[in-house]
Amino acid sequence: MSRDCITECRRCPRLVEWREQVAREKRASFADWTYWGKPVPNFGDPDATHLIVGLAPAAHGANRTGRMFTGDRSGDWLFQALHKAGVAPRATSESIGDGLKLKDVLITAVCHCAPPGNKPTVEEIRNCNPYLSELLKSREWKSILCLGGLAWTEVGKALGVKLPKFEHATAARENPKIVASYHPSQQNTFTGRLTETMFDEAIHLWLN
Repeated sequence: MSRDCITECRRCPRLVEWREQVAREKRASFADWTYWGKPVPNFGDPDATHLIVGLAPAAHGANRTGRMFTGDRSGDWLFQALHKAGVAPRATSESIGDGLKLKDVLITAVCHCAPPGNKPTVEEIRNCNPYLSELLKSREWKSILCLGGLAWTEVGKALGVKLPKFEHATAARENPKIVASYHPSQQNTFTGRLTETMFDEAIHLWLN
C-alpha cells in the first residue's frame, strides 16, 4: 500500500481523535512544533531486505515528527544501535527533514497511529493489519526484527507461521529470519530489562 494510503487512513475513530487531540494540545516543550498528527508511514530504504517492526508511534515522538522512531527516547536507542551496526549514517533522528537515510533497512509498526497509553485495541490492530501483511508479502525479506511481544505475534500471524514463545534475542525460521527483541521503550531501558549490550546483540543477530 502507498504512503498516501497509510497517512490518509481514518479507520479507527478512537485513534483519529487521540492523535489529533495530541497534535492540537501539544506538550509544552514542543509548543513551537507543528505536530504531524496523522498515521505515520514506513521509513527507510524502499528497496530494503531487512525490516524492523515496532508497536506504534509515540504521541509526542513520531506523532509529532511524522517519522517512525523519531523524536523520542526509543528512537534514540534504536538509531544509536543502527548507527553502530553500520546501517544508519548517524546515531540520532530528530526530524522528518534532517536528511537521514537508512541502508537496506525499513521501519514499520503494528499500528501506524499513536494510541492512548501506547495500547492499541484488538480491533485497532486488526484494522491496521493489512498494511503490515501487504508489506511482509511485498518482497523476499532476509530478516525481520520484532520490537516487543505484540510485533512478534502479529508478524507470525501475518506470515501464517507459528513462532516460539517471545524471548529476547530469539531467532526463528529462515527466509526470512525473524528475531525477537525487547522494545527499547523507557519502561524497558530505564529498568535495565533491556541494556545497550542486549540490544546490540539482537541487532547483530538480525542483520547477520
